[in-house]
Amino acid sequence: MIRPVNRPEPLLVSAREAARMLSVSERTLWTLRQRGEIPAVPVMGSIRYSVDDLRSFIERQKAAQ
Repeated sequence: MIRPVNRPEPLLVSAREAARMLSVSERTLWTLRQRGEIPAVPVMGSIRYSVDDLRSFIERQKAAQ
């Protein structure tokens, strides 16, 4: 995901953005959330995902190899 210069990276992203960041479908992301592998953050009736949690998930996957 390319961000314009001087624009801070978001702390939370939508399910669509999170799935895109992980290169998985939204259904796979939902499954990972249901298994407790990726936590979700409820924000005013919407579900968001922490960019830091997504990075941690990737690092755990790399370490498991």
